Amino acid sequence: MPGAIYAEGLVKTFGDVKALDGVDLDVPEGTVLGLLGPNGAGKTTTVRCLTTLLRPDRGRAEVAGLDVLKHPNEVRRSIGLSGQFAAVDEYLTGRENLQMVGQLYQMKAKPAKARAAELLDQFDLADAADRPAKTYSGGMRRRLDLAAALVVSPPVMFMDEPTTGLDPRNRQLLWDVIKRLVSGGTTLLLTTQYLEEADHLAHDIAVVDHGRVIARGTSDQLKAQTGGERVEVVVHEREHIATAREVLAGFGKGDTTVEEHTRKLTVPVTGGAKLLAEVIRELDTRGIEIDDIGLRRPTLDDVFLSLTGHVAELRSNEENGKEAAA
Repeated sequence: MPGAIYAEGLVKTFGDVKALDGVDLDVPEGTVLGLLGPNGAGKTTTVRCLTTLLRPDRGRAEVAGLDVLKHPNEVRRSIGLSGQFAAVDEYLTGRENLQMVGQLYQMKAKPAKARAAELLDQFDLADAADRPAKTYSGGMRRRLDLAAALVVSPPVMFMDEPTTGLDPRNRQLLWDVIKRLVSGGTTLLLTTQYLEEADHLAHDIAVVDHGRVIARGTSDQLKAQTGGERVEVVVHEREHIATAREVLAGFGKGDTTVEEHTRKLTVPVTGGAKLLAEVIRELDTRGIEIDDIGLRRPTLDDVFLSLTGHVAELRSNEENGKEAAA
C-alpha cells in the first residue's frame, strides 16, 4: 500500500531541461523523508509537483491517499507547504498573517485567533506579533512563514529548505517543532542543504541528482554504502597542503579532498588506528607540522561526494531564483 506521499515515474521538462527524469518516492505515514541533492537536482520541482503547483509531464503521485492530478483541491486541503522563500503579507502584522491563513482554511475567527497566538509563542514571535511583517528581519519572516504552514496541523507537510537563513538557536527550535509534529503522526518531506539536519531529523534519505533518485536509505545505510573510514588532517602551514596531499595519496583508497581555508585534508582509508599511526610518522618525516589529525566514520558529506561528485553547498540567491523559475 502506498505511503502518505507516493510518486512513481515523475517526469517534468522545461524546454530542453529535464528537471525530473523518473522520480520514485514512497514515504510511510508519520515519518520524515530527507530529500538531498546538489543545486538544480530537481528537489524543488519534485515538491512542486507533489503539492499541485506544477503538473508533471508523466508519472503519477498520491498525497494523503489522494491522486495529485485528479484531486488537486482535496490534496491542497490536506497539506502544509513552506517554500524556499517566506510568503507573508508585509503589510499585515504577524498575528494578522496567521489569522488570515486560518480563515482561508475556513477556521472560525476565535479558533484562528487562538491558533495564531499559540504559533507566535512557539516560534518566539510573540513580542513582535502586532508589528507589520515588513519590519521583521529575514529570520523572523522565515519563522512566520513556517508558522503559517502549520496553522491547520495538516497530516502531510512539505518543507523546502525550511531552515535556510535561521540562526542555530532558531534552527534547533524548528527541529523541535518538527519532532513534535512527526510524533503526533504528521508525515514530512524535507528538502535541505544542511546535511546535519537530514542526519538529525530524517528516518529515511533520498539523494536526487539530474532529476533521478540515485540512492535511498537511512543515514547509517548510506554511510555504510560509502564505506571505510576517513583520515582528516589539519596542517599548520598553508604551504604544506600540497606535500600533505601527496602523503595522504600514498595511504588513501580514493581521492583526497582539500579545504584550503581551513587547511584540512580528508582521504578515505582502510586500516584503522595502525594506519593512522603510519600517516603521522610519514607526515613527521616530511617535516609537516599538524594542528589536528583523526580517524572518523563517513558523514553525509562523504555520501554526497561519493554519489554526486561534490559536497553539498548552500544555494546562492541567483541559483535559488533559477530553480524557482523552473
